[in-house]
Amino acid sequence: MPADERNFLRELPKAELHLHLEGTIHSATVCALTARHGVRTTEEEVHRRYNYTDFVGFLDAFKWVTSFLREPADYALITHDLCEQLLEQNVVYAEVTLSVGVMLLRNQRPEANFAAILRAAEEFASRGLSLRWIFDAVRQFGAEAALRVVRAAKNCVYEAASAAGLHRLMHAGEVGGPEKVREAVELLHIERVGHGIAAVHDPALLDLLADRRIPLEVCPVSNLRTGALARQLRRSDVALEDHPLPQLLRHGVPIVLSTDDPAMFHTDLVGEYIAARQMGLSEGELRSLAQASFAHAFDLRSVPSF
Repeated sequence: MPADERNFLRELPKAELHLHLEGTIHSATVCALTARHGVRTTEEEVHRRYNYTDFVGFLDAFKWVTSFLREPADYALITHDLCEQLLEQNVVYAEVTLSVGVMLLRNQRPEANFAAILRAAEEFASRGLSLRWIFDAVRQFGAEAALRVVRAAKNCVYEAASAAGLHRLMHAGEVGGPEKVREAVELLHIERVGHGIAAVHDPALLDLLADRRIPLEVCPVSNLRTGALARQLRRSDVALEDHPLPQLLRHGVPIVLSTDDPAMFHTDLVGEYIAARQMGLSEGELRSLAQASFAHAFDLRSVPSF
């Protein structure tokens, strides 16, 4: 990619709406975390664990790295690092997902962790970064565990946000079929779909998403590295150029481009825009993707000019 195009993508104001805090921990920070808890880890080992070709391998790595998030100070450390990463890419707004269901499973206090996260992020507001937070419940843990996450969210969010009601979104159609996306829309009335690339197999579903203006949070590099793209295309020899992002976008489905777990997928948001350019999107389409990410944010107070 020419340097002027790369600079354009880096300087473009961006919002990140599908980003897991626990998936942003780079190797040096992983080593610092493990050392805090008496375990010696090298960056080479982290790179090895972050090298996988399927979804199971990714989940194993995710479980391993999050096992060292044991106290509020650990969450403060990774939040500070995340904020620096975002500002380097001219990301001015982000909605960051926290694995609160995992915190509860490990008998942690989400309220204490969240307070540390807010303190760590506070200094970055004056530098132009606005952060909001999404509390994640793991469906495999069951309904009661999900209700515990809801209760934790009510204890942590600001009073005004709680009174306004919590937003609804979920992962669907990443490795599952298009029926999972339809269920999320029609049964659960979600406002955004995490991933949702399986929708490409159902033209009527694409029409539904386009008509109702329900955005898909599309994470191309993640889809490639977890094997989700190969699974959806029923092929083993897939590349980023095979991703259905252009088809989804040109069908009229709202798309917000995101990274998912950038450290674990060796990407960042600028890299995702570069990938979208490689898929054949025009500069105008890339600019529209950036604008859409702000348009579909849940709690944005101001939108930068484009």
